Amino acid sequence: MQIENEILRVKQRFGIIGNAESLNRVIAIALRVAPTDLSVLITGESGVGKEFFPRIIHENSARKHNKYIAVNCGAIPEGTIDSELFGHEKGSFTGALEAHKGYFEEADGGTIFLDEVGELPLATQVRLLRVLQSGEFIRVGSSKVQRTNVRVVAATNNNLQQAIDSGRFREDLFFRLNTVPIEVPPLRERKEDIPLLFRKFAADVAVQYKMPSVVLTEEARGVLMSYYWRGNIRQLKNVAEQISALETSREITAEVLRKYLEPVSTSAPTMSFSGGGSQEYASERELLYKILFDMRSDINELKRMLSSVLQGQPVHPQQPAEVRNYLPEAVVKQHAEVVDYAESEVVVDEPQRERTKADMQREQILQALKNNKGRRRDAARDLFLSERTLYRRMKDLGITDEDI
Repeated sequence: MQIENEILRVKQRFGIIGNAESLNRVIAIALRVAPTDLSVLITGESGVGKEFFPRIIHENSARKHNKYIAVNCGAIPEGTIDSELFGHEKGSFTGALEAHKGYFEEADGGTIFLDEVGELPLATQVRLLRVLQSGEFIRVGSSKVQRTNVRVVAATNNNLQQAIDSGRFREDLFFRLNTVPIEVPPLRERKEDIPLLFRKFAADVAVQYKMPSVVLTEEARGVLMSYYWRGNIRQLKNVAEQISALETSREITAEVLRKYLEPVSTSAPTMSFSGGGSQEYASERELLYKILFDMRSDINELKRMLSSVLQGQPVHPQQPAEVRNYLPEAVVKQHAEVVDYAESEVVVDEPQRERTKADMQREQILQALKNNKGRRRDAARDLFLSERTLYRRMKDLGITDEDI
């Protein structure tokens, strides 16, 4: 009974809505681990509300009267992240006009929340591991070892096991951070909470803009609860606000609701945070790249086959049926005449190099940069990347200012 009262108190304190057992369970874990100094790793899909749990842990710990600092590791450029986290000395690099305390020094005695910890570069991961092991760190440009007493809570929506397998994340750091794992459930596993959350978001809009709140019909409520909600609470809030602002009728039917729900394939690969084994694709974006790459390969194959026909060469001997399916019958039957004509009139392009996934990523990034007149932050937003990840990919793909 006491833990139930504590869970209720936390929900009221932080404005957490829902009564699902899976939600209550992770809140209970956060409350149990709060009085300790153990490191906590919070995992879960984007939009599930991971940011509440570091605050719950901090404010129910002995450190609650000391500083709480939240750091978005994905938003800090790779070249400055060590300075931001651990500080730097005057003159340690261009622009370092004075000594600067890092977040670990500022948060001494308190709690530091490292969001998107999977985005940390490997060199920074080594420094973070040292802090977790011994409480020691060194400012950039200094040789003096300093100590800090900081509780670290980290969060990620990346599959860290897959990042470990690909060499992008240190396994020893993962075990240090993952002393106590908290996996926040996706919204589709909290179906009974979905109508409550929708009603809350709709009521907020109604109060803000002084209008009657929208109400769902019974059928619409069923549609709402059965939807997949890939974007989780963030997506649900967006839908509730759109409907509240755009619909003139305050009673929302299932037909009206469906207009605001994008079709979602539930069979697409999703993140797995709990353990061994990696997924074939790390995200929907990776799956999209794979599909586009396969389509491009098919187009290149068609180009080669057409080129062979125009030049009077036999098509690939292992694919006669595919050629007949893809090429117009008239072209296949009359290719001899076409060749005679081609010798004098038609110039057949040289076979093009097959485009790789890196080529497509490069084009996509360049287009986003051009659309935003070279502004990295805006381009990263359009690409659904963190700014630091965009910088890293630009470096890996050889994109410079001259290319924009």
